[in-house]
Amino acid sequence: MSPRGDDVDPRPNILLILADDMGYSDIGCYGGEIGTPAIDSLAQTGVRLAEFYNTARCCPSRASLLTGLHPHQTGVAELVDDDGPGGYRGSLNERCATLAETLREAGYATHMTGKWHVSNEREQVGDAWPTRRGFDTFWGTLAGAGSYFQPTTLHDGETPIALEELGEDFYYTDAIGEHAASSIRDAGDQERPFFGYVAFTAPHWPLHAPPEDLEAVRGRFDEGWDALRTRRRRRQIDAGLLAEAGTEDVRDPEVPAWEDEPQKAWQLERMEAYAAQIRAMDRAVGRILDALEETAQRESTIVLFLSDNGGCAEELDASPEAAARFRRNHLIIPPCAPDGSEMQVGNDPAIRPGGAHTYTSYGQAWANLSNTPFRMYKRWTHEGGIATPLIVSWPAGELAAGSISHAPHQLTDVAPTLYEAAGVAPLAERSGVELPPLEGVSFLDLLRGGEPVPHELFWEHIGNQAIRDGHWKLVREHGGAWQLHDLRTDRSEQVDLAGSHPERTASMAARWQRWADRVGVLPREQVLAARASRPPQPA
Repeated sequence: MSPRGDDVDPRPNILLILADDMGYSDIGCYGGEIGTPAIDSLAQTGVRLAEFYNTARCCPSRASLLTGLHPHQTGVAELVDDDGPGGYRGSLNERCATLAETLREAGYATHMTGKWHVSNEREQVGDAWPTRRGFDTFWGTLAGAGSYFQPTTLHDGETPIALEELGEDFYYTDAIGEHAASSIRDAGDQERPFFGYVAFTAPHWPLHAPPEDLEAVRGRFDEGWDALRTRRRRRQIDAGLLAEAGTEDVRDPEVPAWEDEPQKAWQLERMEAYAAQIRAMDRAVGRILDALEETAQRESTIVLFLSDNGGCAEELDASPEAAARFRRNHLIIPPCAPDGSEMQVGNDPAIRPGGAHTYTSYGQAWANLSNTPFRMYKRWTHEGGIATPLIVSWPAGELAAGSISHAPHQLTDVAPTLYEAAGVAPLAERSGVELPPLEGVSFLDLLRGGEPVPHELFWEHIGNQAIRDGHWKLVREHGGAWQLHDLRTDRSEQVDLAGSHPERTASMAARWQRWADRVGVLPREQVLAARASRPPQPA
């Protein structure tokens, strides 16, 4: 295939790669020991952002990333359930435009592979499906999670793909990589730039991995989470990602010391399966980057890699009652294993993770390692829930290659940055509906070694709230008191300064409330009441 010639559109390609439920420190260039050479290669040719943030959960992060708005403005503020007029509707609404819609309007070819998860309709074609929100082609899943060997809600465009059509060697992460690489090769023959969105489900539960990937990581975590957490933090400090004075090596008080863990062998198998999923994702990223090289598009392509939230501490209940309820949800779990046997659901030492017949997660202790050196997890607006790696690589873009930026940014800043790089204006209206201005600021000049643009950052998810102003961060759990942290000296959020800075605390809390009122944050109690009033869902 031939590269785009000098007489065609000179604008850069854009390739956005998103991991699912991956913690801040899991990849090698952010301190991890799993082994991620393809992803790490992006850091060598690009810029790592040390203080970049998502929105604490999968679907709101996707909504914000795709639109440049806060998730509450898009209709996808929590999950993808329709809670009716009194709650969030769970689908991208008409008052936002996706990156794909804007870039396609500007002449870009657009393609997506992987997880969508911003539509409350996953079985019947809806207005919020990727094919109806700007993507020329789509191959992937509509639901938020599922088997890697038998993914449900899998579609090619708007056509469902039956499980029987998948080969016996099918593994979703590899398939995402193959389809994304194929789309890139197809784009190499076109005379216009492309926007590609690659949304992996890895390493989100269930813990599913091919035997060869499981074998490749055996023994890598035998020292346990305490020693590994200490080592990850040291690598982060040595790399310049974090300051020693601003972080602490603190085990979650709810997590036992490794030496006191009674089920070490099972715990190691959980982390090995999780790591094998990341290893497979890195292999898929390598296949995608190879396709860019083979088609001579690597230099002209902006590649971004990030995660949708912090490490996930969710435990899957193995009780018979819970497992039965979970099995009824065929949108995320197949009715049986490929060999026809019953699925083994839940976290129990009797269930060894990794195989297609299991449905398990890696749990709080390993999520605490994934989020080194931060506090809390997915769903919370503490650093462990919202801090993500972000790598931006663009060889022809005059970026400060190999550098690390400590300027704070969040998902709403991605769209302005990409639009500036592409020379594209945001859409002012969609289907006759006037659209709000983008919420973020471009950090393109920052990537090129320029000065940061000061701006406040805001979060709300399931009642958890936060605002960041410079190095100050105000955060609280739903129903709790505000806590104030100076992130220059306390990125691990261990020292609450709210009592000694009452005026700052009050001022930041008031600004958070004004933001919440403006973007449509609903009181948590209202959302729960709306959810409780929904008609019963069919079993």
